[in-house]
Amino acid sequence: QVQLVESGGGSVQAGGSLRLSCAVSGYTNSRKCMGWFRQAPEKQREGVAVISYWGDSSFYADSVQGRFTITQDNAKNTVYLQMNSLKSEDTAMYYCAADLSGCRSGSWWREYEYGYWGQGTQVTVSS
Repeated sequence: QVQLVESGGGSVQAGGSLRLSCAVSGYTNSRKCMGWFRQAPEKQREGVAVISYWGDSSFYADSVQGRFTITQDNAKNTVYLQMNSLKSEDTAMYYCAADLSGCRSGSWWREYEYGYWGQGTQVTVSS
């Protein structure tokens, strides 16, 4: 059973920073894509950033490019999302997602690409 557990959410003022963590357990398949999605109230879930197992490819939403950085520690089976220069529009529930088939440049942002999801961690940015 694959489990994803997020942590690190919270409340911060605009311009501040947060780091989210997602710990993965239950499988060791190296061909995986892990990343973050978010969902704001009354909006659809959207892809934020993903990274391949070896870190040789990563993709970001235009809205976070240059502000957010996704990294991972394979020894700890953990992926991180460093969020800097946060804006009020970054307020959302952030979900960790994983896929066993690897990141796809043409569809990484699509929810159906990911078979495993965490429960989410709330990020609130006040202006």
